[in-house]
Amino acid sequence: MRLKIYPDNPQEKYLQKVVDSLKNGEVVILPTDTIYCFAADLTKARALEEMAKLKGVSIKEADFSFLFSDLSHLSDYTLQFDTSVYKVLKRGIPGPFTFILKANKKIPKIFGKRKDTVGIRVPDNSIVKQVIERLGHPLATTSIKSKDEILEYITDPELIDEEFGERVAVVVDGGMGGNQGSTVVDLSSGEIEVIREGLGDINTLS
Repeated sequence: MRLKIYPDNPQEKYLQKVVDSLKNGEVVILPTDTIYCFAADLTKARALEEMAKLKGVSIKEADFSFLFSDLSHLSDYTLQFDTSVYKVLKRGIPGPFTFILKANKKIPKIFGKRKDTVGIRVPDNSIVKQVIERLGHPLATTSIKSKDEILEYITDPELIDEEFGERVAVVVDGGMGGNQGSTVVDLSSGEIEVIREGLGDINTLS
């Protein structure tokens, strides 16, 4: 099912349909401020396993990021960090950054014992933020790759629906997506280490 949702004025009934699908343990596809992604309720093991299959990896190998609507639930899944790290987060949130932080023991057991860090995102996209707010806790997400040899990601939601629509509960059409992922920044040591350069400008963090 493809739902056209307008970022400037997201339709309540469509947002609720997405949230209901997530609560039912189904995978959905959402826009972000960078690229389109698969998304699942962090607490639904079946959905996490299905998302790993869509990505073509086992759940133990899956490197999902957690999407938050803001920083209020961050301490539920990460270890305490110092003020300097918090300042970096505040500068880059919301925005096109994935920050790697030390994970605490509340990370779902399905990921296995190796999950000692977690990538967190607060995207600057009203659709996904409102979905997360209504769900009440973060989403587990992973990017949708393109089979095109030139383009890394699929940008057209209609094409995404053609390829994955029958394998997910909902494809949210929030307009054309980007073809550049987030900038990945490792803060787990307390220092800024750029793991991957993407859409986010690292200079804005300092």
